[in-house]
Amino acid sequence: MINLEDLQPIAILRGVLPDGVVTVVNVQWFGSDAVEMTYKSSTGKVANELLYRSDQDRLELVEKGRPWSFDGDGDRFRLVAEALRIHLAYLFDPVLAVHTSVVEPLPHQITAVYESMLPRQPLRFLLADDPGAGKTIMAGLLIKELIARGDLERCLVVCPGGLAEQWQDELWHRFNLPFEILTNDKLEAARTGNWFQETKLCIARLDKLSRNEDVQEKLKAPDAGWDLIICDEAHKMSATFFGGEVKYTKRYRLAQLLSTITRHFLLMTATPHNGKEEDFQLFMALLDGDRFEGKFRDGVHVADVSDMMRRMVKESLLKFDATPLFPERKAYTVPYKLSGAEATLYKAVTDYVREEFNRAEALQNDKRAGTVGFALTILQRRLSVFPGGYLSITSSKAGTPGK
Repeated sequence: MINLEDLQPIAILRGVLPDGVVTVVNVQWFGSDAVEMTYKSSTGKVANELLYRSDQDRLELVEKGRPWSFDGDGDRFRLVAEALRIHLAYLFDPVLAVHTSVVEPLPHQITAVYESMLPRQPLRFLLADDPGAGKTIMAGLLIKELIARGDLERCLVVCPGGLAEQWQDELWHRFNLPFEILTNDKLEAARTGNWFQETKLCIARLDKLSRNEDVQEKLKAPDAGWDLIICDEAHKMSATFFGGEVKYTKRYRLAQLLSTITRHFLLMTATPHNGKEEDFQLFMALLDGDRFEGKFRDGVHVADVSDMMRRMVKESLLKFDATPLFPERKAYTVPYKLSGAEATLYKAVTDYVREEFNRAEALQNDKRAGTVGFALTILQRRLSVFPGGYLSITSSKAGTPGK
């Protein structure tokens, strides 16, 4: 029940029409007990009706009309305005993720995210900065920035098993991103049968995915598409070019799959190149198969990857005051003189290594020759570092107490 005095323009009423609500357009009084109300129905039809005090019982006010009034709920207005401001914040704050995260990024981290990665749409990139550069921080800033811009809803991080918990902790405590780690229990307990469809922010162990084809089938389900996939320690997903043939690994096959089911694809490793250009081109083919796949066979022995890769060594990493982030690395050669017994042992072991290494090279089995040669080389190097230990072992075996 309402009073006739409550009838104001843009008020919404129920009870005027039997099948819906109407919006008040205008009200004109006739005396103190009757009004002529002009209204608009939900279909857009405009009509008039004369209402008396006796009609008040059948009318219900759904929404009060407040034309040009300031008597609304101020807290709600502020909440809506703040939500809209946050939604559009990235348009006004060029480093929004930095200001909304518990991090103090360094210059090379900011340039990696906001100059090297964010401008690329879609992102297919290799981040190969030296160890200690903070690649996890860069990945977190990228994820949060893409979320703020409405470009990311589903994200998957693939990393070696021992790093899964570290990734989860870093992303939660520094960026407030609630990533979940894939486990067998979660796979079995999934309501839809596919945990990936139910979880938008996931962390999965590399070997868990590469060795389980059933999990891969769930990973590439049509309804489980990904906006961003990040592969940490991505050099573990490399293939080998040997004898004119490519030796693919399960990890490499997994990376090929991941590359096809995501919009943005980011590889992270501190050791992208193993010294073999052909293997490196196979690795880069994960980002752009049309550009790198098979190029080495065609005689393209040097590939320009500057537009798809960033590599910064420790000597190039600086603080905001332009001072080096890491102390300068200096190598010194410290000479020392072997004692008579040490020199005799070293010469004997060197002769042994040289003789056995030559015998290993003569073996027909190439794999066994390489293994033996490697073992002999390690033996000589360990002797160079600590000959005293070998002298002690030799003396003990000879029946005399070790020194």
